Order: sequence, then structure tokens, then C-alpha cells
Amino acid sequence: MQNLASSPLLDAEALISGFGLLGIMATVFAESGLIVCFFLPGDSLLFTAGLLVANDQFLNQPLWLVMLAIAVAAVLGDQVGYAFGRKVGGALFRRPNSRFFKQENAERAQQFMLKHGPKALVMARFIPVFRTFIPITAGIGRMAYRTFFLFNVIGAVLWSVTLTLVGYYLGQIAFVRDNIEAIVIGIVLVSGIPIIIEGIKMRRQARSAQAADQAPSTASAATLEKELPRI
Repeated sequence: MQNLASSPLLDAEALISGFGLLGIMATVFAESGLIVCFFLPGDSLLFTAGLLVANDQFLNQPLWLVMLAIAVAAVLGDQVGYAFGRKVGGALFRRPNSRFFKQENAERAQQFMLKHGPKALVMARFIPVFRTFIPITAGIGRMAYRTFFLFNVIGAVLWSVTLTLVGYYLGQIAFVRDNIEAIVIGIVLVSGIPIIIEGIKMRRQARSAQAADQAPSTASAATLEKELPRI
């Protein structure tokens, strides 16, 4: 069996080997709540963590503790994103593009939230970029905090348990252990499929809206505030 510790390090694996469980929690927290950290390797990180627990490498922690720590970090990160959204309000949609911020990401998250409502908090957990922007969008729309917190917890638990368990059980298969780099790259590519699909759908909707002089960019925080539940 190829020793994972001696294989070429992937970003997720290097982070875990260097910082352990605290590094995982810090990364999950940042990707969940800090708008400039949308690029962090959330899905591959959880998968790699489960795989390393299965093979007793780098993480000397029980599986249940790893999943609990990830879920807690994800919930707390979303709390920060929600608070940030409430504070900045619609100003986010007037912010110019920069190296770490693209206006289209905010607009896509807004449309995704309007389409799916509170369920978007659960669904976005499994979609890179949206995972960062949806909690912020919920804050901008001033979604009722109780509603936000409930769906935030559900999404965080499902995400942390599902991907970590997948890594844990697949990590016990010889083929996966011997091809860890290819498997993790595959996870990254597959996790990007939903956002590509959503992007295609939204571009089509944008063309239709522009034809009717109703482009998505005209949506505002007021629209979100009107549509999201505030019980």
C-alpha cells in the first residue's frame, strides 16, 4: 500500500498533516463565513479527513469527534456570514469586482436563494462558492434568525457527516488508498458540477430577463427581504 504520508501532498492533505483537526475547523469556518475564502477546499478536505482517519494517518482522533468538530465549525462560519450579510445589506451587490470578489457570484447566490428559500442553506453546503455566499445572502435578505439557524445546522451536519463518512469508508478500499491523488481531484471536479449547472441555468434566465428588460442584476436586498421567511 502506498503510504499517504510519503505521497505528493495535496493542499487538503498538507493542511491536515500540518495543523490537524484545528486546521480543518479553521478552514471550514473560513470557507463558510468569510467572503474572501470561497476558494478553500471544503469538499476535498472533508473527504481527505475521513480517509486519513480510516488509515490512522495524521489525525489521531475518533471519527465522531472529527465530524462533530467540522459541523460546529461550519455552523459558526455560517453565523458569521449571516451577521456580515445583515450588516452590509444591499451594498454587497454594488461592490466592484476584485481579485477575491466577483459580482456574479453574489448575484447567482441571490437567485439561488430566491428560488429555493431556506432549503438553499442545505443545498448550498454541497456546492462550492455558494457555500460561502448563501449565508451572507440570507443575512442580506434578513431571513428570520430561527429559520436560518435551523437550516444552517441541518446543512452543516449533513455535509460534515456525508463527505467525511464517504472518505472514511472508501479509505478502507485498497484502490482508493493507492490512488488518493486521483480520487481527491475527482471529488473536486464532481463538486464543481452543481455550480456549473446552476450557472448555465442562470445565464439562460439572464438572457430571457434582459430581453424583457428584467436582468437579474436589478434584484436588490429589498427583493430578498420580501421573499425570505421572517417568522
